[in-house]
Amino acid sequence: MKPQQTNYNAGKPDQGELIKHEVKKYLRYWIWFLLGAVIALVLAFLKLRYSPNIYSTSAKIQVLDEKKGLEMPNFGFNNSSVNLENEIEVLNSLRISERVARNLDLTMVYYEEGNIRTTEINGFPFKLLKTIPNDSIFSSQTFKILVKAKGFEVFKRNSDSAILFPNYSSYGISHDLPFELEAESLKTIKENIGRTFIFSLVPVTSAAWDIKSRLGISVLGKTSDLLVLSYTGENTIKSERVLNEVLSVFNMDGVIDRQEVSKRTINFIDERFGSIAGELDSIEGQKRDYKQDNNFFDIQVDAQIGLAQQTTAESEVFEIESQILLSNMLAESLNVSNKDSELLPANIGISSANTNELINSYNALIFERDNLLTSGGRNNPMVQKLNDKLEELQTNINTSLNTYKAQLQASKNQLVQRNNKFSSQVSTIPGKEKILRGIERQQGIKETLYLYLLQKREEAAINLAITEPSIKVVEFASSSGVPISPNRKNTYLMYFVAGLLIPFGVIYTRNLLDTKIKGKKDVQLRVDSVPILAEIPKVIGENQLFLDPSARTVQAEAFRILSSNVNYILPPESKSKGKVVYITSTIKGEGKTHVAINLSLALSSLNNRVLLIGADLRNPQLHNYTQPAASKELVGLSNYLHDGTVEWQTALLNGFPLHVNHDMLLAGSIPPNPAHLLTNGRFKQLLNEAKETYDYIIVDTAPTILVTDTLLISEFADATLYVVRADVTEKALLDFSKDLNDSGRLKNMAYIVNGVSASKSYGYSYNYGYGYGYGSDEK
Repeated sequence: MKPQQTNYNAGKPDQGELIKHEVKKYLRYWIWFLLGAVIALVLAFLKLRYSPNIYSTSAKIQVLDEKKGLEMPNFGFNNSSVNLENEIEVLNSLRISERVARNLDLTMVYYEEGNIRTTEINGFPFKLLKTIPNDSIFSSQTFKILVKAKGFEVFKRNSDSAILFPNYSSYGISHDLPFELEAESLKTIKENIGRTFIFSLVPVTSAAWDIKSRLGISVLGKTSDLLVLSYTGENTIKSERVLNEVLSVFNMDGVIDRQEVSKRTINFIDERFGSIAGELDSIEGQKRDYKQDNNFFDIQVDAQIGLAQQTTAESEVFEIESQILLSNMLAESLNVSNKDSELLPANIGISSANTNELINSYNALIFERDNLLTSGGRNNPMVQKLNDKLEELQTNINTSLNTYKAQLQASKNQLVQRNNKFSSQVSTIPGKEKILRGIERQQGIKETLYLYLLQKREEAAINLAITEPSIKVVEFASSSGVPISPNRKNTYLMYFVAGLLIPFGVIYTRNLLDTKIKGKKDVQLRVDSVPILAEIPKVIGENQLFLDPSARTVQAEAFRILSSNVNYILPPESKSKGKVVYITSTIKGEGKTHVAINLSLALSSLNNRVLLIGADLRNPQLHNYTQPAASKELVGLSNYLHDGTVEWQTALLNGFPLHVNHDMLLAGSIPPNPAHLLTNGRFKQLLNEAKETYDYIIVDTAPTILVTDTLLISEFADATLYVVRADVTEKALLDFSKDLNDSGRLKNMAYIVNGVSASKSYGYSYNYGYGYGYGSDEK
């Protein structure tokens, strides 16, 4: 049954402990952080000392809508609002910047050279006149002007030879400089003697690009129609001049565009007036000719007259037909009355006076005859005579009626022809009206267009005469009194933070790449199921061995603590006899031999009988620590295991004179088959015999990762102390030792962290080897 183990870990560290642990990793390098911060602040001071001050100049404008000015009604066309994005692009265009550069002659740039930095200025304290046109400047040219007591000294570009202008004037002196110099006041010149100025000529395009790069434009707010213009530069006076000129050029650009539109509108309308007037004349002539050809003045009046004439003609035809009908009725009545000589109807509406007169005569004779018939009878000669007259009158009436009817018929035929003519004229009126309306429609269109263009011409003339500005300046250019660059507070802050971050980054990178353990925390974070008995500090400059039982060194106290803690992990049944404690590690170089010797000496200093056995048969190291150092070839464990006649008690060695209770059994000669020797049963026999004599048997075993020697004899141990070393043991190797514990291949295992140094840097080399040789010494 596996012995009960005591877990000395208090559990996983909480978040506070982890943070404290991380902070401590960096606090030990406080000197580097302090040095980095000081260097950074010095660099920040130098940067601010030698960097030019950049100031910001700003202005505010409102872009006016050209369609909201003085304008006549536009026949229903909608007004559009200003597109601020388009206006920003126009403001920031190279065309506007180039106009500004030409207007202000920004091809000339002025500087003053100081002891620390060169500063741009607005102008020189003397007169400088450029003698070449702007378009002749194809590349940048720089000239250095020194104000000396004897005059101006001018250096071209990087030339070392100076052109001297005595009396502070270049006029009258032959030179090839693109400018002339002259002192306006000798008093001013004397005040500037010793100063150095730099004059630069740049192409117009370069000056325009410089303006464009320094100009910033933004909308004041989401719902605002105001634009904020900003300009950055070293010289505030120049910046304000440039920004105000940008506003002026942009305003004039819009005004000129509007005027150009008005001019083109007027020219276009003037050209159209001539063609439209000719078209109107042609249409009016066509209308006149059409009326003449169709013999009418006004189509409505002519239609009314035609209809009236037609109606009159129809009435006349109806009258004639009525007369014909009456004449026929009268003739029929006359034929009937011819038999009986009866009265004829009179005044029936016949318009013939002759016929009416004959009818009246006829009726009068009828009355006369009828009176004679009453008194004289039919055979009365007077009656007969009257009958004869009546017959004669009947003949005359018939003749008169026939003549009258013939006249009526002839009149009727004429009236019918005339009526047909009137009807034909009336029927052609709709067609004529359609053609005339088409002509009048064309005339109306041309007249409307003519009036519309005339109105627009007046509008354009008014707009041209009183063109409104394109913008309203809300605030003219003004500069801030505090430079925006370099920002002193931000610069110091950024450099200070950088001074801290650079060491932090270096340390963090080194820690990130460091895969070796540094102390107890690293082991606990990786393996929390195995107790850690002690941390052995790394001591430099003093003896590494516990030679004096009464020593009070850090090393001695650390191993006393370890010896005390060992008792807590030993199983209870082992405390009645000698306890077997294995000391092992993963790879060589982790200090297991050093720990084994010092632990055995610490136990011996407490009046315990201790036997230290060197069981690392492949690479023995115990002989190097004895006082004095023993030979590797001394009889030891390997000789006992190999030769049954050898007694292990005869091979014991007291290598430390002050520790009288301490014995050592060296490894002996290096055998060819260590694993076979350790499993032949004599090693178990040795331990059993040693338990009867010694309180503790400390066994320095072989590393576990490449050889199985320790695992073959692990069952004989009461406890196994697994040594890991700070800055040597890889964190990944802890998984191997954890697996040995979890699988039970190492009994009652506990860690010892060796070589811990609180003040040592976390930097280390992460190259290591797993080879296990015979000729090297383990330190």
